[in-house]
Amino acid sequence: HLCKIVRKAINQLLKELSEKAGIRTKDIYGISFAGNTAMHHLFLGVSTAKLVVAPYVPTILKEQVYKACDYGINIHPEGILRVLPIIGSFVGADTAACLLATEFDKLDKLTLMVDIGTNGEIVLGNSERIVACSTAAGPAFEGAKITFGMRGAAGAIDHVTWEDDRMKYTVIDNKEPIGICGSGLLDAVSVMLNQKIIKPSGYMKESPCYLTDKVYISQKDIRELQLAKSAIAAGIRLLCLKMGVEVTDIDRVLIAGAFGNYMSPSSACTIGLIPAELQDKITGIGNAAGEGAKLAIINEKEFIKAAEISEKTEFIELAFLPEFQNVFIEQMEFPEQESTAQEE
Repeated sequence: HLCKIVRKAINQLLKELSEKAGIRTKDIYGISFAGNTAMHHLFLGVSTAKLVVAPYVPTILKEQVYKACDYGINIHPEGILRVLPIIGSFVGADTAACLLATEFDKLDKLTLMVDIGTNGEIVLGNSERIVACSTAAGPAFEGAKITFGMRGAAGAIDHVTWEDDRMKYTVIDNKEPIGICGSGLLDAVSVMLNQKIIKPSGYMKESPCYLTDKVYISQKDIRELQLAKSAIAAGIRLLCLKMGVEVTDIDRVLIAGAFGNYMSPSSACTIGLIPAELQDKITGIGNAAGEGAKLAIINEKEFIKAAEISEKTEFIELAFLPEFQNVFIEQMEFPEQESTAQEE
């Protein structure tokens, strides 16, 4: 049932894109697919049973080439479907596409790439060695489980600052604020930490904290964010441990996905999502997975290269590392902040 829903949605998107481009869907001769592991399996009609029990092994890892019509995709009857490879467990084909787009295997400098979402994929390395992991960050960065959380749509508070002794904010499309998206949540908590409204433990002196007459952040919201940020932060620290490097050895930080374009590096480092030492090294690279998927369908050599990079990448299952629990708990607290705010 889910498989049919996914394919129906893809066909609907193809129809809309074709109409915008002024072509027929039957004029499309190739399609590439670069989804996370769960979506990859659902789209292909492959059992997801192994993904919900340890050691979370995907049914299909390798890159695949099929006839699109055999998978219910309404393009040319002879059109091909290229499915990018999965790196391991929940580091899916979307991450493989990101690595392809950034030419990660050719990088000289030690680079950290993070795709922040419900499932956070983290990659560390360069041309010599690449290691990757995934973390169950939870949906806080995408607005879910946050009292007034929402996706980055019209009416969402997307940035928060402290001016004239109060919080000021901007709203997407300058609409009446109805909620707060991930980038706004990071900013708001960063401001609250700097102003000592929140303690490093995450305890709020007063809960809730109102941003507008209706939109507020509660103690529960802070706890949700702590769980999410500590998962990502622990993943970064543990990959450094596996690589035998220090955080300070990292030369570049690439934040993939739409969230990376809107996230404030300063706020991300203030709350401890990204180590503070890396603040000036952060760059948002947007929809790198989409760019990699384009390369894979336009050029067969690029598709083969994606498979080669995936083979080269060492997948690490964090949950099986004896250090994971301790590092995760260590990263739960927010970093201590220097502030001119009045202490109680």
